[in-house]
Amino acid sequence: MFRFFTPISASGVQVADACTQAFLDIKKNKKYRYIIFHIKDEKVIDIEKYGDRDSSYDDYLKHLEELGPDQCRYGLYDFEYEHQCQGTSDRTPKQKLFLMSWCPDTAKIKKKMLYSSSFDALKSACEGIGKYIQATDMAEASYECVLEKLRSTDRA
Repeated sequence: MFRFFTPISASGVQVADACTQAFLDIKKNKKYRYIIFHIKDEKVIDIEKYGDRDSSYDDYLKHLEELGPDQCRYGLYDFEYEHQCQGTSDRTPKQKLFLMSWCPDTAKIKKKMLYSSSFDALKSACEGIGKYIQATDMAEASYECVLEKLRSTDRA
């Protein structure tokens, strides 16, 4: 039996409590590198897969790709990269959490609408995310594209 967190999306989809706990595990405890969420039975956002802390961004993308061209998902990723402040040669390590809505162009319209209308409920359950990303193909989900989006919010 599911226990639900308060956020309910415009589509009526609810967020399972396990999603909020997993978010805290990745944000505060650094327990996972990533989490993949799916909408189960068109009623509840639940966890599909955890990525171990030593997983890479390629592992995350590989899972999305293996789902097939007609499957949508949400992904929460703890992204690490180096930041160089303007005017210095110092590089400092940075970490940012991002929440991705993965809805390939080839997915059925009903599924894309369900995922896009339910995204706000997951955003509400995962308070404190650094960036929200929408990707419709592997180019938009690529390491380089995500890195550019995350760096755009860095201070110079």
